[in-house]
Amino acid sequence: MTTLGAAVADAGGRFQAAGLADAAMEARFLIGGLLGLTSTEVFTGGDRAVAEADLARIKNAIERRLKHEPVHRILGSREFHGMTLHLSKETLEPRPDTEVLVDTMLPHVRQIVASKGAVRILDLGTGTGAIVLALLKECPEAAGHGTDISEDALQTAETNAADLGLAGRFAAIRSDWFQAIDGRFDIIVSNPPYIRGDVIPTLAPEVRDFDPAAALDGGPDGLDAYRKIAAGAGEALEPDGIIGLEIGFDQRDSVTALFASAGFGLRQAVRDYGDNDRVLVFTRQNPG
Repeated sequence: MTTLGAAVADAGGRFQAAGLADAAMEARFLIGGLLGLTSTEVFTGGDRAVAEADLARIKNAIERRLKHEPVHRILGSREFHGMTLHLSKETLEPRPDTEVLVDTMLPHVRQIVASKGAVRILDLGTGTGAIVLALLKECPEAAGHGTDISEDALQTAETNAADLGLAGRFAAIRSDWFQAIDGRFDIIVSNPPYIRGDVIPTLAPEVRDFDPAAALDGGPDGLDAYRKIAAGAGEALEPDGIIGLEIGFDQRDSVTALFASAGFGLRQAVRDYGDNDRVLVFTRQNPG
């Protein structure tokens, strides 16, 4: 008989030997996630017997992690802003820094609801739907559209919306940025690809080999997506609308300049948990 404690210890030892950071914690989180156990249950249930079928699943998961596949991808889901989101091959794994964008935009969403009674949100490159679904969760008066070029991502976003009870207020649209978008929105949000193409080979294998390249590669200078958003936002945004974007740590000035040239002024800049520039909020310079 193999106990839960022995399985966790074996996984942690193998992770440590492979040089993985936080090996013991990762072992507990991975095995707990596979078995549907809380961290407390894993910590206190060391004498619990593990079935042979579960041991086989654990063994497979350990081998995947040793190849640098992220724990959340192995488990197939990740927590984001109080939601459990399914992941898939062509979706970016949502990260805590993106919660800064959600929290930054929520007061703007609520302010528009207070003045208009409702708010329409467009999430460009929605992936799992993380940003727009978090905003819908927090604001019952909101309705949102999520666009992506990936059918896999759109299906994942629709599944997440359904599981969260938000399907009635969410629509997934296959679109290359604004290409298939009609009408105007009060809020446009995006976490677009913003990493320079020459930097991608240097990223950690957990990112480089498992996050979709289309969600990472921002072109030679990392700004390709911002150019497209700035160029198209004028037609899709209400005159008093607001744009919220996640950016790379060194992109505040360059993205601000791009949007200024398209007629948008910087209203707010917010730093992330590591004190790096992370979110920019824009409005029209001359609304009307």
